[in-house]
Amino acid sequence: MPSPESPPSDSPSAPRQASLLRVAGAVFWSFFGVRKGKDMQQDAVTIKPLHLIIVGLLSGLAFVLVLVALVTFLTRQT
Repeated sequence: MPSPESPPSDSPSAPRQASLLRVAGAVFWSFFGVRKGKDMQQDAVTIKPLHLIIVGLLSGLAFVLVLVALVTFLTRQT
């Protein structure tokens, strides 16, 4: 019985999954509209769109809540 052939070793391996910190960094820099080209290309391969959407929505919500808290703090009567 012939043995199964192993896949070629020079085949491109699947890119690693991006960490939460990497996704958060991509979202942070996208808020400012600044991103290096090579980092953007690497993010496009390693970051799943669902993770990007979740972190983006949570970051946007946190930003709005901080602004509301700051306005409330500055405008409250003492």
